[in-house]
Amino acid sequence: MPALRGSFCRLSQYCRGQVSNRFHADGESVCDTSSDSAMLPHQLPHHQASLELGRKVVTFIHNTSRGQNMAEAIVKISDLVETKDATIFCCFPSVGMVSSIVAHYLIEKLELEFVGGVIDPHLPPLCLVQDGEPLPPIRAYAGTPICSPKLTKCDKVILLMSELIVPEPLVHGIVDALFNWSKSADLAAGVLIDAFAKQGMKSSMNGQEPVVEYEGSEEVDVLGVGSTVKMRELLAALNIQPLEQGVIKGITGVLLGEGRRRGLDIMSIMVEADPRFPDARAAATLISHLNELLPAIDLDHAPLLEEAERIEEQVRSMVVGTGEPESTTSSSSMIYG
Repeated sequence: MPALRGSFCRLSQYCRGQVSNRFHADGESVCDTSSDSAMLPHQLPHHQASLELGRKVVTFIHNTSRGQNMAEAIVKISDLVETKDATIFCCFPSVGMVSSIVAHYLIEKLELEFVGGVIDPHLPPLCLVQDGEPLPPIRAYAGTPICSPKLTKCDKVILLMSELIVPEPLVHGIVDALFNWSKSADLAAGVLIDAFAKQGMKSSMNGQEPVVEYEGSEEVDVLGVGSTVKMRELLAALNIQPLEQGVIKGITGVLLGEGRRRGLDIMSIMVEADPRFPDARAAATLISHLNELLPAIDLDHAPLLEEAERIEEQVRSMVVGTGEPESTTSSSSMIYG
């Protein structure tokens, strides 16, 4: 059925254009101009709107019973990817660009391939270009490395990453989409890569960084949070101290909270990082723990810092390509760096 119908609607450029597009994007709309059915503005129910043109009142009836899924986040992963019993690593923006450095390092070392991403019509309309290829802002990579026997049923890795700070109003919708997809994907566990600012330092994450209470040491500190007893025991086996008190925001926080409520195996590994610049040392420290989680894959610690610094420049160029200044601390910025 067309979005609008009726002779008056066909004659009115406004009805055929702007109003039709607005209502048709969310569902089915009917333009009713009959004298018997026309209603005054104050008589319209919440799902109707009126427009007075000349002597006629045009009534738009918005059918909200269909088309709602068009505005929801959706996870699109290639059907060729074997997701059963896979572990998903999530690398969303973090202090010191740690999560992005880790993500690029894993993609290269594990030879992961681009397999899809998350689509949300409310995300900023942009793509990132890397090696001449366009990429969605929230994208997925997959491969088939063998994981540690400490994490049962883990023989595949899926990596989800983004350089974009997801706006708060979209977080719950994207998290719901990820959990809905995970049901059919039959994943084994989730590992969330994150970082927190060194004591006494303030990040430029617009308030999205974790707020943690911990006793700092001379070394680079690493903390963890597990949604289940199994994940907390695994963190202990990896020699990662548990976070006792704090607040974790954004997608990582919601994934952890919902993971516990749903009884799903999810852990977050957070490293202390310098928020003033891309922190290669912090990324190297976190990757050393991932090396224990993936013993079959030699992540080669010796050239790690050199490799991370090279990846930093690649990430930095991608951030600059979005038009956002590197050192921005503006609260309106959605790109971290």
